[in-house]
This record gives sequence, structure tokens and C-alpha cells, in this order.
Amino acid sequence: MQKKIPQRMCIGCQTMFEKKQLLRIVKTPEGDIIIDPTGKKSGRGAYICSKKECLNTSLKSKRLEKAFKSKIPEDLYNTLEEYFNER
Repeated sequence: MQKKIPQRMCIGCQTMFEKKQLLRIVKTPEGDIIIDPTGKKSGRGAYICSKKECLNTSLKSKRLEKAFKSKIPEDLYNTLEEYFNER
């Protein structure tokens, strides 16, 4: 029997991908919102694929804020843009 591969939805394009293909952004139990490159930190996670358009879509429609039910710090958006530019 083949092992099931975990799937997650990109908050930008609303497409399902394998979990390992996506970048996880997590709201920790303390309330901090950070990038989680390992995908293992505890807390509420939201996933985004590697397309720059998905990042722009999620910023414009405030999908991260809706996913975490809280205001997203401006520096996190800057960090995400730098991360996407490096990839």
C-alpha cells in the first residue's frame, strides 16, 4: 500500500499542492506570525506556493489576515517579498 502524500491549498491561487512544495506561514501559540521553512513549528499554518502572483493576490485580498484572524505586521510582508525574490 502506498503512503498518502499530504496535500495543502495555496492561499493565493486556491490550488492543492503537495505539502512539501509550499511555504508555510505560521501563527504561533504566542501570537507571533512567522515563516516556517521546516513546516514543523506548532501553531496555525497557512500555505503559499512559489508563484509571485499568489503572494500578490493574498496580500491584496488580505487572505493571510483572514486565515489567522489577526492583523499581519508590515515587516512580514516585506520578508515574504524578499523570500520570493531570492527563490
